[in-house]
Amino acid sequence: MGYLQSLSPDEIHHYHRMLTRSVEVRSHFDMLVWLQGDMQYYMAHDIMITAWGDFSGQSIQHNIISKMAGVRSQDTDSAAISPLLVQLFARWTEFGRKPFSINTGPNGFELDESSPNNALKDALQSMRCALVHGIKDHRSKHDCLYVAFSAKPSFSETERSIMALVLPHVDSALRQVAHLPHQTQPVDASPVEAQLQQDFGLSEREAEVLHWVAAGKTNPEIGMILDISAYTVKNHLQRVFKKLDVTNRAQAVNKIRTLLGDV
Repeated sequence: MGYLQSLSPDEIHHYHRMLTRSVEVRSHFDMLVWLQGDMQYYMAHDIMITAWGDFSGQSIQHNIISKMAGVRSQDTDSAAISPLLVQLFARWTEFGRKPFSINTGPNGFELDESSPNNALKDALQSMRCALVHGIKDHRSKHDCLYVAFSAKPSFSETERSIMALVLPHVDSALRQVAHLPHQTQPVDASPVEAQLQQDFGLSEREAEVLHWVAAGKTNPEIGMILDISAYTVKNHLQRVFKKLDVTNRAQAVNKIRTLLGDV
């Protein structure tokens, strides 16, 4: 709130207008125009990398937003940048899940030596600082990390404060953008879900639903987590009950209790 309190009425109006434009984002191009346009006034950066998935298991996907030539999501393998993103996510967690900035030396941010040479690798080596923040999703395994890279010497304390204020809007805007072709593959199933599919012949979605039932979630809550309706959750459960040869949630959870304890 300290940053907002320092603004004049005209500056507050400009800031509000910038945030309001996030609801108009519908495509990757819209996202690029917004982040490399209005957002630059408040948080100047050259590259924004977003990542989501299971950072503990390094099963993550990414999105790259930049106007630098050739620095594009589809041209970069997630495996090439995952080590760097996982490291930054771990540091963000250690810092109490608050925005932090990091400065680097003349070599910039380096990817793994085995990573293929591409535009992103060259671009990151020209960056001198990064601003990091994330969203810890306690309702599912898809945590999100946002990293803004810049060629300037460092990010200011004010920009760190702004990152905390604008990130929910950036996250909301990105969720309105359809996945790129390379992002359509699902994040790997958890060990429990994979075992449920193997042992009981459940589909991937049925295994996900049953996993959340075992976690004590209601149908509406599961629907919110999986972005489906409560009615669809109920239909999935009916098929789960039939495959497990049970009649209710309690019996279903009891039948997989041993599995839940083993995995």
